[in-house]
Amino acid sequence: MSENPTPAAPSFFQRSLARVEWAGNLLPHPASLFIILCVIMVVASWILSVTGVSVEHPLTHRSIGALNLLSADGLQRIILGLLPNFVNFAPLGPVLVCLLGLAAAEHSGLLGACLRLIVHCTPRWLLTWVVVWCGAMSHTAGDIGYVLLLPLSMALFHAIGRHPLAGLAAAFAGVSGGFAANLLISTSDVVLAGFTQEAARLIDPKYTVNAMANYYFLGTSVFLITAIGAVVTERLVEPRFGPYRGEMQPQALQPLAPAERRALQGALAVFLVLVALVLAGLLPAEGVLQDPAKPGFIHSYFVRGLVFFIFVFGLFPSLAYGAIAGTIRSDSDVYKGMQKTMELAAPYLVVVFFIAQFVNLFAWSNVGVILAVKGAAILQSLRLGPVPLVIGLVVLTASTDIFLGSASAKWAILAPVFVPMFMLLGYSPELTQAAYRVGDSVMNVVTPLASNFPLVLMFAQRYEPKTGIGTMVALMLPYSICFMVGWTLLLILWTYLGWPLGPGAQLFLKM
Repeated sequence: MSENPTPAAPSFFQRSLARVEWAGNLLPHPASLFIILCVIMVVASWILSVTGVSVEHPLTHRSIGALNLLSADGLQRIILGLLPNFVNFAPLGPVLVCLLGLAAAEHSGLLGACLRLIVHCTPRWLLTWVVVWCGAMSHTAGDIGYVLLLPLSMALFHAIGRHPLAGLAAAFAGVSGGFAANLLISTSDVVLAGFTQEAARLIDPKYTVNAMANYYFLGTSVFLITAIGAVVTERLVEPRFGPYRGEMQPQALQPLAPAERRALQGALAVFLVLVALVLAGLLPAEGVLQDPAKPGFIHSYFVRGLVFFIFVFGLFPSLAYGAIAGTIRSDSDVYKGMQKTMELAAPYLVVVFFIAQFVNLFAWSNVGVILAVKGAAILQSLRLGPVPLVIGLVVLTASTDIFLGSASAKWAILAPVFVPMFMLLGYSPELTQAAYRVGDSVMNVVTPLASNFPLVLMFAQRYEPKTGIGTMVALMLPYSICFMVGWTLLLILWTYLGWPLGPGAQLFLKM
């Protein structure tokens, strides 16, 4: 009888990730972490204010100094802002409303039926690729990738005997790490193009940047992100876990029963009716979902009210499924399902309260603006060549992403510095924006300061209760590294080949 083979020793990379996980898990509870950061921010604002540190805003040319949060005005603002900071925190409402729609789908059995249908229709070797692809495409619909795709991907992986956290990592990598990559136009494309255009007009008052300025490059990036995300998941991330040994039971994968198929058909019919109603209000120029002042899809009430439609599209098909399948017999069944999901969201609410305080303290103090402008000035003073400058902008943006999560807020500060600088070097504003969007995406999955990070942690803890910040950072770090290297190389190759970044978006300028 042959002896059992000796397990292979972990590689240097795996040992490094284990150290990152160990160090990260030494950090306190996320709520405590943000309390500490709030204290640091208050002290830092006092030090910067007393020492007179200030910067000139590159767009308004107005001097910006640190606001002393220990002053009388600062303390009064902290006192009065405690409640509004939490209630008005942008991600809070959309996440909770979307979770209510998800709760109806989960409690009625619709989510489980869809899960089994997907598993039976998708080849197992293709599942990881499909998950990452859907994640990269989902950000057009706001936070739907976080609240729907992440838990669905965990359940999918669990159902076929793979580790649920590997499914979470693949979906999170596509949704957040590949945030800029997409084949569809989103509101962020419109907003960022506006900032780029204003910055370009500091040099050329007639320069125009359209919302599709990076469409060719970012559309191609979907395929790159999908390939890198799938390979990293299967070759680097998933082997670290081994088989799942937690208490969560996988969804049974038996073929759908006749009653379930009828219920799915009923849910599909309701879904199609809702789609028809949306199209009827969206397609005509005078449709009820069109804004007469800003006609078009991007500014329509459908896009602006996407949370409402996610809730409706989650609730009504679920009610139809539950009524036909017999899983919903009264209105109490629906509310009990919603209540159960909200109980799971309680840890998220606790952490978000403290995140909201930190984000607002950071904004009030102007520390984020000072850090961004100082970092941009240092990079500009290095007088690098074009390719190192593109790489430098990617790295600077990625570093700034740790402190400033909002893509538009960062670009409002960095665009007036780097867009004119690249133009004077002979490179287009569209190229500068492309470099920014790469750097803005790749660090999203490893910064605990991201607004959706606690939500991801909550999903992970449903399967692995001991999951901490360090676990998540170590889990997602390979994606950040590989995305940054691969995506930056694609941008450099794109520039070298001279391909247009989008319709009418040139790479080079003749100044």
